Amino acid sequence: MPKDVADAGLTETNLKAASRARWLKQLHQWHWISAGLSLACLLLFSFTGITLNHASQIEARPQVVKRLAVLPEMQRAQLARTARSNSGASNEGNGSSNGGVRTALPPDTQAWLQQTWGVQAAGKDCEWSQDEVYLPLPRPGGDAWVRITLADGHAEYEVTTRGVISLLNDLHKGRNTGPAWNWFIDLFAIACLLFALTGLLILKFHAKNRASTWPLVGLGLLLPVLLALLFIH
Repeated sequence: MPKDVADAGLTETNLKAASRARWLKQLHQWHWISAGLSLACLLLFSFTGITLNHASQIEARPQVVKRLAVLPEMQRAQLARTARSNSGASNEGNGSSNGGVRTALPPDTQAWLQQTWGVQAAGKDCEWSQDEVYLPLPRPGGDAWVRITLADGHAEYEVTTRGVISLLNDLHKGRNTGPAWNWFIDLFAIACLLFALTGLLILKFHAKNRASTWPLVGLGLLLPVLLALLFIH
């Protein structure tokens, strides 16, 4: 073989090897970065996957705390005016006298709830009726609500907590967690996809030297399909 042809072949082989090494190095970098970003949440979501799968076997002991107070006269009058306004709007809309309009509490009442019980009522709609106003305050791992009687201004605040496991389960599902946590779950899912895809490509690079690579990958794909077909009806 002429020397120049041999050198050309060697150069092409070296270029391919160098390109392969660069891609493999880049994949490893993306893989460990995505692993670092998603590690804590992978542990959380894996653990809560088990707890959700056995939710009926995990005993929850809800703790309920009730607090009572009386709305000051000034806020009471403003709340009554708002209730009448909402009742009138509902009557115009559907001819009913039972309310039905969902609007926020007056600013002064919101400030009173914040000062009295630390309740964040801003931006939250209430359920108005002729006799009372009800503010639902759902939260992960529990529930809460405020009820204010319009006639005498008696206010009741109830908080229910169902324990750490319930909290983690709700975080897993994104239940009553707000938009910030929902965005976080989406970003975490993207990091997991990047982690899985870069791992698959790294397996492809090393598959020639590891005969069990593709059989294991195929088993991981086939097993859930078989279980779904055979045991889920």
